[in-house]
Amino acid sequence: MTRGLNKVMIIGQLGRDPEMRYTSSGRPVTSFSLTSNRTWITSEGERREETEWFNVVTWGGLAEICKQHLHKGQTIYVEGRLQTRGWEDHEGKKHFRTEIVASEMIMLGDRRGEPADAHLGEGVPADEDFPF
Repeated sequence: MTRGLNKVMIIGQLGRDPEMRYTSSGRPVTSFSLTSNRTWITSEGERREETEWFNVVTWGGLAEICKQHLHKGQTIYVEGRLQTRGWEDHEGKKHFRTEIVASEMIMLGDRRGEPADAHLGEGVPADEDFPF
Protein backbone atom coordinates (compact mmCIF):
# COMPACT_ATOMS: atom_id res chain seq x y z
CA MET A 1 0.00 0.00 0.00
CA THR A 2 1.31 3.46 -0.93
CA ARG A 3 1.66 5.91 1.91
CA GLY A 4 0.24 9.43 1.39
CA LEU A 5 1.21 12.81 2.73
CA ASN A 6 -1.13 15.41 4.19
CA LYS A 7 0.86 18.31 5.64
CA VAL A 8 0.12 22.03 5.78
CA MET A 9 2.32 24.90 6.98
CA ILE A 10 0.87 28.42 7.23
CA ILE A 11 2.14 31.74 8.55
CA GLY A 12 -0.60 34.28 9.03
CA GLN A 13 -2.61 36.49 11.32
CA LEU A 14 -5.51 35.41 13.52
CA GLY A 15 -8.78 36.66 12.09
CA ARG A 16 -10.61 36.28 15.40
CA ASP A 17 -9.91 35.34 19.00
CA PRO A 18 -9.74 31.57 19.58
CA GLU A 19 -12.89 29.84 20.84
CA MET A 20 -12.49 26.85 23.15
CA ARG A 21 -15.07 24.20 23.99
CA TYR A 22 -14.97 20.69 25.40
CA THR A 23 -16.11 17.42 23.88
CA SER A 24 -18.58 15.24 25.78
CA SER A 25 -15.59 13.29 27.09
CA GLY A 26 -13.96 16.48 28.43
CA ARG A 27 -11.28 16.90 25.76
CA PRO A 28 -10.54 20.59 24.96
CA VAL A 29 -10.82 21.78 21.35
CA THR A 30 -10.02 25.32 20.21
CA SER A 31 -10.79 26.84 16.83
CA PHE A 32 -9.83 30.10 15.14
CA SER A 33 -9.43 31.58 11.69
CA LEU A 34 -6.07 32.42 10.15
CA THR A 35 -5.49 34.72 7.21
CA SER A 36 -2.48 34.69 4.90
CA ASN A 37 -1.72 37.20 2.16
CA ARG A 38 -0.03 36.51 -1.15
CA THR A 39 1.35 39.29 -3.37
CA TRP A 40 2.57 39.15 -6.95
CA ILE A 41 3.28 41.38 -9.92
CA THR A 42 1.14 40.87 -13.04
CA SER A 43 2.65 40.71 -16.52
CA GLU A 44 1.52 44.36 -16.90
CA GLY A 45 3.61 45.34 -13.85
CA GLU A 46 0.63 45.81 -11.54
CA ARG A 47 1.03 44.71 -7.94
CA ARG A 48 -1.76 42.38 -6.74
CA GLU A 49 -2.60 40.93 -3.36
CA GLU A 50 -4.88 38.06 -2.44
CA THR A 51 -6.05 37.04 1.02
CA GLU A 52 -6.80 33.42 1.87
CA TRP A 53 -8.72 32.42 5.01
CA PHE A 54 -8.15 29.14 6.85
CA ASN A 55 -10.14 27.47 9.63
CA VAL A 56 -7.82 25.99 12.26
CA VAL A 57 -8.66 23.43 14.97
CA THR A 58 -6.40 22.40 17.85
CA TRP A 59 -6.91 19.62 20.42
CA GLY A 60 -5.78 18.81 23.95
CA GLY A 61 -2.88 20.72 25.45
CA LEU A 62 -2.30 22.72 22.27
CA ALA A 63 -5.96 23.81 22.38
CA GLU A 64 -5.48 25.14 25.91
CA ILE A 65 -2.28 26.98 24.95
CA CYS A 66 -3.94 28.59 21.92
CA LYS A 67 -6.93 29.76 23.96
CA GLN A 68 -4.70 31.19 26.67
CA HIS A 69 -2.05 32.93 24.54
CA LEU A 70 -3.52 33.82 21.13
CA HIS A 71 -5.66 36.78 20.11
CA LYS A 72 -7.00 38.43 16.98
CA GLY A 73 -4.32 40.03 14.78
CA GLN A 74 -1.41 38.02 16.18
CA THR A 75 1.04 36.47 13.71
CA ILE A 76 1.62 32.74 14.13
CA TYR A 77 3.01 29.68 12.37
CA VAL A 78 0.71 26.64 12.23
CA GLU A 79 1.58 23.15 11.05
CA GLY A 80 -0.83 20.29 10.70
CA ARG A 81 -3.03 18.39 8.27
CA LEU A 82 -6.10 19.16 6.18
CA GLN A 83 -9.39 17.56 7.13
CA THR A 84 -12.83 17.93 5.55
CA ARG A 85 -15.86 17.31 7.75
CA GLY A 86 -19.38 16.80 6.51
CA TRP A 87 -22.72 17.09 8.28
CA GLU A 88 -26.40 17.49 7.63
CA ASP A 89 -28.39 20.38 9.12
CA HIS A 90 -31.91 20.11 10.58
CA GLU A 91 -33.38 20.72 7.09
CA GLY A 92 -31.43 17.84 5.59
CA LYS A 93 -28.99 20.09 3.69
CA LYS A 94 -25.43 18.76 3.49
CA HIS A 95 -22.55 20.99 4.56
CA PHE A 96 -18.78 20.54 4.27
CA ARG A 97 -15.92 22.37 5.95
CA THR A 98 -12.22 21.99 5.26
CA GLU A 99 -9.96 22.90 8.15
CA ILE A 100 -6.39 22.62 9.33
CA VAL A 101 -6.01 20.28 12.28
CA ALA A 102 -2.93 21.80 13.88
CA SER A 103 -0.24 19.74 15.56
CA GLU A 104 2.24 22.62 16.02
CA MET A 105 1.89 26.36 16.67
CA ILE A 106 4.58 29.01 17.10
CA MET A 107 3.85 32.63 18.05
CA LEU A 108 5.81 34.94 15.75
CA GLY A 109 5.31 38.42 17.16
CA ASP A 110 5.11 40.01 20.52
CA ARG A 111 2.04 39.30 22.61
CA ARG A 112 0.25 42.41 21.32
CA GLY A 113 0.35 41.02 17.78
CA GLU A 114 3.21 43.17 16.47
CA PRO A 115 5.37 41.21 14.00
CA ALA A 116 8.81 40.30 15.27
CA ASP A 117 10.41 42.14 12.31
CA ALA A 118 8.29 45.32 12.65
CA HIS A 119 11.35 47.35 13.58
CA LEU A 120 12.85 46.63 10.14
CA GLY A 121 10.21 48.79 8.46
CA GLU A 122 10.42 49.65 4.78
CA GLY A 123 13.84 48.07 4.24
CA VAL A 124 12.45 44.53 4.06
CA PRO A 125 12.07 43.44 0.41
CA ALA A 126 8.89 41.73 -0.76
CA ASP A 127 9.08 38.10 -1.95
CA GLU A 128 9.14 39.11 -5.62
CA ASP A 129 12.21 41.33 -5.03
CA PHE A 130 14.46 38.32 -4.48
CA PRO A 131 16.24 37.04 -7.62
CA PHE A 132 15.56 33.36 -6.80
